[in-house]
Amino acid sequence: MGIKAVLPSYELGFYALILTCAVVYSGNGIFDASRDNVNRKAFRQGIKPGWHYFGRKMDAADFEWAMWFTSFRNIIIFALSGHILFAKICSMVAPQHRSVVYMLYGMLAVLGTMGRAYLMIVLSHCVVLYTVALAKQRWLCFAAGLCSLASFRLELFSTWQNGFVTRTFDLQDVLFYGGSGFTIMRCMSFALENSERKEGIYSIIDLLKYNFYLPFFFFGPIMTFDRFHSQVSTSELRRKDNEMWNIRVHAFLHLGAIVTVDVFFHFFYILTLPADVKFVTRLSDWALAGLAYSNLVYDWVKAAVMFGIVNTIARLDHLNPPEPPKCITMLYVFAETHFDRGINDWLCKYVYDHLGENHDDVVKELRATICTFAVTTLWLGPCEIVYIWSVCNCFGLNFELWVQTFFQREPFGSMEANMSEPMSRRIRGIFGAANFWAIVLYNVLALNSLDFTLLVAKRILLTGFPLSTLSIWFITYCGVQLIKERERLLAIEEEKRDKEKAA
Repeated sequence: MGIKAVLPSYELGFYALILTCAVVYSGNGIFDASRDNVNRKAFRQGIKPGWHYFGRKMDAADFEWAMWFTSFRNIIIFALSGHILFAKICSMVAPQHRSVVYMLYGMLAVLGTMGRAYLMIVLSHCVVLYTVALAKQRWLCFAAGLCSLASFRLELFSTWQNGFVTRTFDLQDVLFYGGSGFTIMRCMSFALENSERKEGIYSIIDLLKYNFYLPFFFFGPIMTFDRFHSQVSTSELRRKDNEMWNIRVHAFLHLGAIVTVDVFFHFFYILTLPADVKFVTRLSDWALAGLAYSNLVYDWVKAAVMFGIVNTIARLDHLNPPEPPKCITMLYVFAETHFDRGINDWLCKYVYDHLGENHDDVVKELRATICTFAVTTLWLGPCEIVYIWSVCNCFGLNFELWVQTFFQREPFGSMEANMSEPMSRRIRGIFGAANFWAIVLYNVLALNSLDFTLLVAKRILLTGFPLSTLSIWFITYCGVQLIKERERLLAIEEEKRDKEKAA
């Protein structure tokens, strides 16, 4: 059945009312737990003094958020402001050389931040992988790239390389592993694109321009080399209609999101509460489900803000970077689940789509997902929790295809064909609601802890059965139908735009 199946407006209104009431009720439980236990001994490390306007402490358990917007905010602003200034001057004076200026400024920023030893380590990996790229053998590029990535992800080799960096500051480990990891992924993209080039080879300067673009260097996102090279090589710099206005709007939206999250953390301690599993066992099933879901939403917001700020700077440089990740609230299928669209695009292009082809064959899909999550596991850093996360998500992605293939067979295929489109949409929504919570649980596993995830799953599926299980399932079903309605409206708008372009 098509995506354009229409449900009655009163039915959608009922779904929206139910979902709103459930979110408010669940949020109220989290708010009460945060307010009544602010001085709990187990929470002292995660809860710090907040804005004095509110007279409340705030949740400061997320190191990355505090690093970006509190501890090292001024350093990050200074470095990126310098990049914007030099990039603007160069684009006005000598736009044909702007990629060289990006590279030189990036290398100087890395040198000033991390020191000469770190810069030499990064350059040595670039030279090695460039040498491998000259062979134009896809398998060799992958093998060398994964070995280089493993040297930063496996404890013995990463500790040895980190030992060369003598500077000591709080941000050192984050910058070291972030910059080195993204460097290897960019070098692999360069090598793989070079192997596909029919005539000639790219120069090592092209690789260095690509790797040392400062806004992307430490924290991503990753643009594949073909996209970056084609965009940064353009000397005729022109803005689309209203492009600068859109850039300003996005910048203010990101600023507003930062303020909103900080205000939210004064009232809802969603990051600190799950750290004490004994305490969260006292929460109601609704509050516990809301806590798990809100952790996932926050991680999406964090990724959207961090990548959005960097992407705004890239757009000022006349680049078209990867879009922020799709909102987790709008997901109910594993195939669209990701928190870093750059890494997702990289994996899809070089691994998942390459091996899975049309993604309609069960065996090929299994092979593609296993290889994709094997690379992802190495990228994230092999450990027990990452292994479990990878296995769960790999299974979820394949299980979707298995279920879809099974229900396309007879008699189910003919049964759905004889249904009305609204009824087919309702039935698919029931399965989508179950899938939604599988996505939540599998990913909360990586964001919090195995104990917290098992507790949520046990309360929702076992001890809460049947009342909590069925009620949460129905509320999620309401949300899935609202997501499907949004997808339907977007599909209609896209069809209208296509018709206007064709005319």
